[in-house]
Amino acid sequence: MFDFSQVTTWFHDLLTLTLGLGDFWAILIECVLVGAAVLGAYSVIAMILIFMERKVCAYFQCRIGPVRVGPWGLLQVVADVLKMLIKEIFFVDKADKLLYIVAPFLVIFGSVGAFCFLPWNRGAHILDFNVGVFLLTAISSIGVVGIFLAGWGSNNKYSVVSAMRSAVQMISYEMSLCLCLITAVILTGTMQVSGIVEAQSGPWGWLIVQGHVPALIAFVVFLIAGNAEANRGPFDMAEAESELTAGHHTEYSGMGFGFFYLAEFLNLFIIAGIAATVFLGGWAPIQIGVEAFDEVMQYIPGIVWFMGKAFLLVWLLMWIKWTFPRLRIDQILKLEWKYLMPMALINLVLMTVVVALGLYIK
Repeated sequence: MFDFSQVTTWFHDLLTLTLGLGDFWAILIECVLVGAAVLGAYSVIAMILIFMERKVCAYFQCRIGPVRVGPWGLLQVVADVLKMLIKEIFFVDKADKLLYIVAPFLVIFGSVGAFCFLPWNRGAHILDFNVGVFLLTAISSIGVVGIFLAGWGSNNKYSVVSAMRSAVQMISYEMSLCLCLITAVILTGTMQVSGIVEAQSGPWGWLIVQGHVPALIAFVVFLIAGNAEANRGPFDMAEAESELTAGHHTEYSGMGFGFFYLAEFLNLFIIAGIAATVFLGGWAPIQIGVEAFDEVMQYIPGIVWFMGKAFLLVWLLMWIKWTFPRLRIDQILKLEWKYLMPMALINLVLMTVVVALGLYIK
C-alpha cells in the first residue's frame, strides 16, 4: 500500500535542499498548506454530508429530496452556503457579547481539532501523538464549552435550557465514548492513532474480529454514545425544534449559525471516522489470509478504504436518526447512566481479562 509519507518527505526536501530554505520557513510553509488542506477538506466534506443527509432523509420518508438546483440538486448546498455567507450577523440586545462571539469559534475549533486526528492513509495523518487518543478526547470536549457559552450568552431562556441539556448530555456520553476507546487501547497496546491502525493491518486484523465479543460491544456502545455526543437524532434534545425553537443557536445568524451547523455535520463524520479507525481498521484493507486476494486489496488506496468505511457508518447513523423518534431528556440520561456506562465498564474489565489470558485472535 502506498505510504503518503514519501510525498511529505519529498516536499520537505524540495523546500530545504532544492530551494535552500531554512527549517523555520520550510515548516511554516508546510503548516500553512496543511492548514489550508484541512479547512478545504472540512468544508467539502460538510457540503457532501449536508446533501447526503437530505437525500437519505428523503429516501427513508419516500420523498425525492433536492432535485431542482443543478443536476440532481447538487448545487442546492452551494446555494445555501452562499446565502449563509451574505446574511447579516447581528447581536442580541442585552446579550453577553464576548461569550456570544466566542462560542461559535470554540465549537468549530473543537470540531476541526478532532478532525485533524483522523488518519486518511498510511503516512497521511496530521496530528499523530503517542497519546493521541487522550488528546483527541480532550480537544473534542472543547465543543461542549462553546455550546454552553452560546446558550448562556444569548440572553434567551430557550437557549439556556438547551445549553444545560447539551452540557449534561454531552458530558455524560463522553464517559462511554472514552471507556470504549480505552477498551481498544487495551487490545492494541497503544494510544497512538496510527499505531491502532497498524495493529489491524494483518489478515482478519480489524479490532471487531481480533477482540470478538468485547470489541463488538465496545463498537456498538461507541456508535450509540457518539450519536448522542454529536447531538444527532434520536438524541437531538439540545435542539428540539418543537419546544426550544433552535436550541442554543436560536439567536445566531449568518456564519455564527453556520459554524454550529458545520460542526454538527462534521462531528457526525468524526464519530464515524474514529469508529472506522479504531474498530474497522481505518485505511487498512480487508485481508483474509489468501495471498492473491490480499494483494489485490493492497492496490486500493488507503484513503478509499477509510472514506468508504466512514461514510458507511455515516449512512448507518443517518438511518438511525430518521427511524427512531426523539427521546426525552430523562430517557437520554437513563440510557447512559443506567445502561451504556455500566455496560462499557463491565466490557472494559472483560477486555482486560481477554488480553491478559491471550483469548483474543492473534
